[in-house]
Amino acid sequence: MQIKEIKNIEEDRMELSRLFQEVVAHGASMNFLHPMSDETALRYWDGVLSEDVQLYAAILDDKIAGTVQLHLSDKENGQHRAEIAKLMTHPDARRKGVAKSLLQHAEQAAIQADRWLLLLDTEKDGPANFLYLAEGYKSIGEIPAYSQDPFGEYKDVTVYYKHLK
Repeated sequence: MQIKEIKNIEEDRMELSRLFQEVVAHGASMNFLHPMSDETALRYWDGVLSEDVQLYAAILDDKIAGTVQLHLSDKENGQHRAEIAKLMTHPDARRKGVAKSLLQHAEQAAIQADRWLLLLDTEKDGPANFLYLAEGYKSIGEIPAYSQDPFGEYKDVTVYYKHLK
């Protein structure tokens, strides 16, 4: 597996969109409802990159198997923190270390950007909780009915943080 930073969405736009649609179709709570149209998926990726957002993709068998975003805080008093966002793994690539590799890569990128406090949120009872706890993230708490899953059911969210130093 290789992790690469995506700095130009155009090159991988269609593959990223298909990944996002598959992840949502399989129930991942990613702020979008199922079915996710091609237009919605493409429009999402067109707006991702900025000077404060880094995007990393895991390449497995010459395909994008997953992605993660590192959102650097643009707040004057928050230059020490970042948020892990949209950590997703293609359903066919699950249980192969993709999410763990992406998360660890994002943490290293945060360290290089002098960001030592990471934040994230995930569906309370979702499988990602096991990964975050195993990687040393601490639960801050839960927010009930924070968002809907792709099928419209309201889900609670767990919020996590991790100090990198």
